[in-house]
Amino acid sequence: MHTIPRRALLGTGLGLLAAPAVLRAQPAWPTRAIRMVVPFGAGTSTDIMARLVSQRMSASLGQPIVVENRAGAGGVVGSDGVAKSAPDGYTLCMGSIASHSVNMSLMPNMPYDVLRDFVPISLVTNAPNLLVISPKIPAKTLPEFIAWAKGQRNGVSYASAGNGTSSHLAGELLKMKTGAPFEHVPYRSGSQAVTDVVAGNVPMIVYQVTAVLPFVKDGTLRALAATSAQRLELTPDIPTAIEQGIADFDVSAWHGLFAPAKLPDAIRDRIYGALKEAVNAPDLRAQLLDQGLLPVAMPPAEFRPWLEADIAKWREVVRVSGAKAD
Repeated sequence: MHTIPRRALLGTGLGLLAAPAVLRAQPAWPTRAIRMVVPFGAGTSTDIMARLVSQRMSASLGQPIVVENRAGAGGVVGSDGVAKSAPDGYTLCMGSIASHSVNMSLMPNMPYDVLRDFVPISLVTNAPNLLVISPKIPAKTLPEFIAWAKGQRNGVSYASAGNGTSSHLAGELLKMKTGAPFEHVPYRSGSQAVTDVVAGNVPMIVYQVTAVLPFVKDGTLRALAATSAQRLELTPDIPTAIEQGIADFDVSAWHGLFAPAKLPDAIRDRIYGALKEAVNAPDLRAQLLDQGLLPVAMPPAEFRPWLEADIAKWREVVRVSGAKAD
């Protein structure tokens, strides 16, 4: 019979005794306030949504979540600060289609790579758009509008909230998919762009549903299509562009939650759990819908490939159109 040396038994015993001590040495998370950076200004849709969601997440996590606005360079300044923060779960970024997708193609000298320097935690909301036209245009459906546009010798202009914005790239994507002779007219703001379409100075814009819906209701704009995968809860009678034959025309100004790369999976999953609980709460869901935002809780394992596909889609649109950021 083989005997185990006393020294080995002693070492094994000490190891077993030490293991709980090591586990106890790892502090629980979170033990202090969490900072959620919004890389856009106060009062923007990203800011409003982040404040609503963070309040509910804070209650779930048992620690305050402080929202900090760090605007600049289309979301790059604040996002870059988060990318360079410690991956401990105490610094998060509420990013958007601009800061974490489109800018990857529009800006040649980005200080971060979204897929390398961030952990995608979850898609949080989609801000769907409506494709609207001036009622002066003799078209009642999207196919009729495309046919009308192709018959215009001098092309057809469309308005946007500025170069490189989602409303700009949505117009370029429509041009790519239909071959219609659309010409981009950038404005300094979305409100100015919508005003000019209402006035009939520019025929068309793809823009946020809550911004254009009042004009659709009073008849000063005509809605031809929702640019989402399914019809919108706010406008169930308006068909999608996909329904009308424009394949894969799913264009939403989304928001997503990110953390610095190398965030431990356990903390990532805890954050996702709190977010999922928040956006599934009926009262918060109603508040988000009132802002024209569709609540989403997409698990990290699904969000990353979704994000990769979104970045690739807009990279191709930017390449073909030659779009530039302001």
